[in-house]
Amino acid sequence: MDSEHEINGSGEEETSGDPEPLDPEILDEDDFAVEEGSLEGEEEEQERLLPVPRASGSLARLDPLTAYLNEIRAYEDLTEEEEHELAVRFKETGDLKAAYRLATHNLTLVVKIAMTFRREWENMMDLIQEGNVGLMKAVQHFDPFRGVRLPAYASWWIKAYILKFILDNWRLVKVGTTNTRRKLLYNLRKEKARLEEMGIAPTTQRLAEHFGVDEKEVIDVEASIGAADVSMDTPAHPDSTLTPMQTLSNAASEHEDDVVEEDFFQVLREKISEFMENLKPVERDLIATRILSETPRSLKEIGEDYGVTREAVRQTEQRLLNKIKLYLAEHLPEAADYFENN
Repeated sequence: MDSEHEINGSGEEETSGDPEPLDPEILDEDDFAVEEGSLEGEEEEQERLLPVPRASGSLARLDPLTAYLNEIRAYEDLTEEEEHELAVRFKETGDLKAAYRLATHNLTLVVKIAMTFRREWENMMDLIQEGNVGLMKAVQHFDPFRGVRLPAYASWWIKAYILKFILDNWRLVKVGTTNTRRKLLYNLRKEKARLEEMGIAPTTQRLAEHFGVDEKEVIDVEASIGAADVSMDTPAHPDSTLTPMQTLSNAASEHEDDVVEEDFFQVLREKISEFMENLKPVERDLIATRILSETPRSLKEIGEDYGVTREAVRQTEQRLLNKIKLYLAEHLPEAADYFENN
């Protein structure tokens, strides 16, 4: 992990700042990927790698990603009891050794999540580093008494840091870090594929209307995700038969994060359902079909259903987001961090 980001004795992490909180509707997506590529300053990194034997008996060097994956394989998954004991110790005493174990034994989770973004960013080690910062932030804030496993809780922070990094650095031009851009990043390809399956042309205008944004937003994001794919199933170098994906799968095959993450979202859904009980029909509809939907309806569509303007729907949505965040801050603080008030 990056030595510039450490958890101090008081449980505070020293870092340059947190990413903006994320809207939960975009955190459910897991079908995007980022290509592996060269590292900035790769030559210096390579010099620090230990040589390994080739089949012929000569020496070869592992690329940085493969070397890192081999290194973190030493950290096996914690049992639920081990995780709880360490988390309680860190929360109550600030024990840095406990925090270190919680972080290092979840490093493969960071890599798994980073790999889901491999089509959006060339440098996998960049994404892993940012994800590791998010992991440390999660360890700092994790509450072991809420009935949620650390991998489920940490996955939110890891995705937040990785996604913020990508959006801030795309093509050396800041594409934007608003929830609108995040929703487009996660859902644009999916919506285009859905329209094509229905025999409908996914025009820029139609996509913009669906997401309730300007056509320029769609064009900008579409241009930013046009990079070619690089397979993670290709051997890391010509003299190796071991691929980065195989190296990772050996280390992460027993992760329970998919199950515990579903548990976390189940708790979130229950809290949102409780919150919705006393809302008006239009407010419940907004939450169900826009705020929490994987394919959110446009402001215009909802406005037409209820005979109000697009702006009126937008203002109602913002008020709802504020209310949801306040409600979750009391009943599920872990989730409240990801509702943006803008």
